[in-house]
Amino acid sequence: MNYLAHSILSFSDGQLVGNMIADFIRNNERENFPSGIQEGIRLHRAIDTFTDSHPAVSEAKKIFSPLVRLYSGAFVDVAFDYFVAHFYTGQELKNHSKKTYQTLWENEKWLPKNYRQMLIKMEKDDWLSNYREDWGIKFSMQNVLNKAKYLDENLPVFDIFLQNKPQLQAYFDLFFPDILDYCKINFD
Repeated sequence: MNYLAHSILSFSDGQLVGNMIADFIRNNERENFPSGIQEGIRLHRAIDTFTDSHPAVSEAKKIFSPLVRLYSGAFVDVAFDYFVAHFYTGQELKNHSKKTYQTLWENEKWLPKNYRQMLIKMEKDDWLSNYREDWGIKFSMQNVLNKAKYLDENLPVFDIFLQNKPQLQAYFDLFFPDILDYCKINFD
């Protein structure tokens, strides 16, 4: 899952912080954080493991894999945030995004430097709220392409998303209730 889903699948401020920074720290650094943030890091890793093993996600990856091969999971993550965003009205999503950014900045001392730098951009461009818009997903997918070492940044990944949106929605609908239940049972 991508940033919006990770923020929504957090049930406390500590979990939110840990869940959002998990990709920016090493496992052996986990002990340097308060227990709530450590739990969020564990939550993030559990979400990633559950997601990677879910049959609907495996099927969704097949939509992107002919074009981006091993990067297909990253594009499914971004696509799924589009569908997560539509669980909310525009204002509800804005409120969630604002609260997420506020909570992260209130815990700034725990944010790795490279995460803080990204958070500035994330908040400025309101990535979390803009996952609701096609152009926001296009922007996010382009960011993945720009960062990918072995992909041409001009690949039409966003076009693949648009052409397959109903099928991706169907896979998301099979997947998301399962991940939500899993997180509530194990981390709420």
